[in-house]
Amino acid sequence: MVGVSVTPIIALDVNSLGAALTLVERLGASARFYKVGSELFTAVGPKIVASLRARGLDVFLDLKFHDIPSTVAGAVRAATDLGVALTTVHASGGEAMLRAAVEAAGDRCRVVAVTVLTSLDGATVVDVFGRSGERNEERGKGVKIEAEVARLATYAHRAGIEGFVCSGKEAARLRASLGPSCTLVVPGIRFSDGPAHDQARTVTPTMAAQAGADYIVVGRAVTAATDPIAAMTRLSSELQLALKE
Repeated sequence: MVGVSVTPIIALDVNSLGAALTLVERLGASARFYKVGSELFTAVGPKIVASLRARGLDVFLDLKFHDIPSTVAGAVRAATDLGVALTTVHASGGEAMLRAAVEAAGDRCRVVAVTVLTSLDGATVVDVFGRSGERNEERGKGVKIEAEVARLATYAHRAGIEGFVCSGKEAARLRASLGPSCTLVVPGIRFSDGPAHDQARTVTPTMAAQAGADYIVVGRAVTAATDPIAAMTRLSSELQLALKE
């Protein structure tokens, strides 16, 4: 299912305020939405969010909260007060934690639940979480990631979560099962001729759009490019073409 529109979020996976803002200035009007993750937020703190918001930019605060309900509620409330548009919790945190996060965010910020990290494959999921989920008999090991992502997303959806982080390989199934109103955030975006780096489940911008993504998180495909502006131009072109098909 091809989405109506897809918004790129550029990952500021750097460790200083200066490096982050240099990249933002370099990209200029070509990027209006940025992800602040654990590395940058730990190094810089809330000032990076304030700096981006002062420039009129949208922020995805990706800290993947996973703690007792009251602690997560407090963290989400603090993130919302910073003015972020999206923030993440782990779907595996339990119903009480998920509901607490949604209530803390209110209508000021969308909470999106991380299902299975894009760096994990089926065998690793078994190692970490046990032998739950649908078995992949063809491989003879691990679980079918798509089934595990769907299970976690369905569980989180029952707890009031309306947004989900998944790879592009699982997005179409979630869109079909959870409907058009849910928000799908797809990381692990790589151009067809680019390296996967440390990701196990990558897709191209075109594949993500065709799977129904609302947002795609793009890191090194743009930020490590020799010419980030040219990479953004290519990204936009591929998305526009995919949405016309």
